[in-house]
Amino acid sequence: MTKEEKMITSNFNQILEMIDALSLDEQNDLINIVRHRQIEQRREEIAVNITKAHQEYQQGNVFRGTVDDVIAELNND
Repeated sequence: MTKEEKMITSNFNQILEMIDALSLDEQNDLINIVRHRQIEQRREEIAVNITKAHQEYQQGNVFRGTVDDVIAELNND
């Protein structure tokens, strides 16, 4: 384990100890906060992917067709 990995593990363990010191209500609040943050991060990732896909489509870099069309295109390369 590298020095950086040991430091991360140590920090993570300290965080877990701090969480253990919280009341059950505080732990539940923390869980809800983390879940909401994860949901928001995922929404942001999806928005970025949509923007990229839209740009690719506008630039004509998107292949459209049936599965058979895609297979035929791949076999032609």
